[in-house]
Amino acid sequence: MKAVRFSRFGGPEVLEIVEVARPHAGAGEVRIAVRAAGVNASDWKKRAGLMDQELPQTLGYEAAGVVDEVGEGVSTAQVGDRVFGFATSGAAQAESAVLSYFAPIPESVSFVDVAALPAALETAARALEQLGVRSGETLLISGASGNVGGAAVQLAVAQGVRVIGTAGPANHEFLRALGAEAVSYGEGLVERVRAIAPDGVDRALDVAGSGVLPELVELVGSAEQVVTLADFDGAQKFGVRFSRGDGGRALHVIDEIGGLIESGRFTLPEVRTFALADVAQAHRVGEEGRVRGKLVLVNDPVDQRD
Repeated sequence: MKAVRFSRFGGPEVLEIVEVARPHAGAGEVRIAVRAAGVNASDWKKRAGLMDQELPQTLGYEAAGVVDEVGEGVSTAQVGDRVFGFATSGAAQAESAVLSYFAPIPESVSFVDVAALPAALETAARALEQLGVRSGETLLISGASGNVGGAAVQLAVAQGVRVIGTAGPANHEFLRALGAEAVSYGEGLVERVRAIAPDGVDRALDVAGSGVLPELVELVGSAEQVVTLADFDGAQKFGVRFSRGDGGRALHVIDEIGGLIESGRFTLPEVRTFALADVAQAHRVGEEGRVRGKLVLVNDPVDQRD
């Protein structure tokens, strides 16, 4: 089968489409014929040699497709089912992939729509759980208009949380559509937030990593009520928790998101698609950082649902 791989570190030009052995589902896993696979920032960081150092490497931790092999002990899926989820092997950008954690795709939703959801969803859900956000509280999300920030906004709103999100003025209407109250980031943030939340902010989540941790701590009154996903150095300096997956993942969220989508409480992100063979171009577009929404590689030009 065809898969994305690189054998040396560098720019997008090192990416290749190669023939590799088709994987098989192990216990508790399913194999899918991949219809769509998400592309994330971690992919180009790996390609550039900023993460794992072994070579060669395959890419892709999230995908959607049709089950064509079921591992021992699996009772929640069968051959022919439409599913999406996580490929812990990191080889989802391929014609076939093994999913270790998976969930059914809602009938009204396409493969492309959900292929790039798992990573952002899990990251957002994990951070909210680490914060201990509860219904009736006020949560401030710094960097709320990106993929993870947008997911966090919607998951929190669905829990009955009041969300204030920071973003540039061009993204304020987008945040309002997700259910958040929008404020501009930058100088004067503390005063702007206090103006719309005079009773205070209970917790804060830093998604952007823009050096805003001191302001977030000031607004909530305690470093213990702040989590950052992007500012490791700042977390150490200001006593804020840095969220990482090795402390436990919120994988349950992919089982729950279908109900939120179908009830209209979760809006799917915009998606830009590329053929698997055009993975290098997807990396170039992603690294430019000018695209809202998700980048998805597709194997089938027609997103069939049967």
